Amino acid sequence: MTAVNVRHELSLDRVLLVVSGRPWQKLGTRPITDAEDRFALVEAAVGSVDGLEASRIEIDRPGMSYTADTLAELAKAEPAPELFVILGADASAGIMSWERVEDVREQATIVVVDRPGAVVVDPPPGWSWERVEAPRLEVSSTDLRARVLDGRPLDYLLTPDVIDCIEARGLYRERVTS
Repeated sequence: MTAVNVRHELSLDRVLLVVSGRPWQKLGTRPITDAEDRFALVEAAVGSVDGLEASRIEIDRPGMSYTADTLAELAKAEPAPELFVILGADASAGIMSWERVEDVREQATIVVVDRPGAVVVDPPPGWSWERVEAPRLEVSSTDLRARVLDGRPLDYLLTPDVIDCIEARGLYRERVTS
């Protein structure tokens, strides 16, 4: 898991896997799995992995999910934590389109996760950032959902707890059109 690699590489105390309540950049572009179901999947994936936590911070806050708001809320903790935003290289390439991107730049260090063989894109000038390389795993969420729909096996692609969660919640059993 990428979060484990980043936590180790940067010696972070903990990594929050924040589940977006209302992902503003995806709304209206494709069907989005219910936030509670996504949170349950992240909780199942994290399990008891030391230093990783599933976070509801964006689900429990009303309105759209913006990273700037999440960082501001996390910064209120005592003592104030040093904040990092972990992104894949593809997501970091679009960071300038984010809502209140200057607030993000001021509040956190961006961690760009590169995959071997991926095109490397540096964040814009003036940003605090780190680069971490993680193993390349050719598994997409789109492919995983299609496997569930088609009845193909998920073994060794997901943890048994995540597979059990998908089955218990009846997720991805119907083809959805947007």
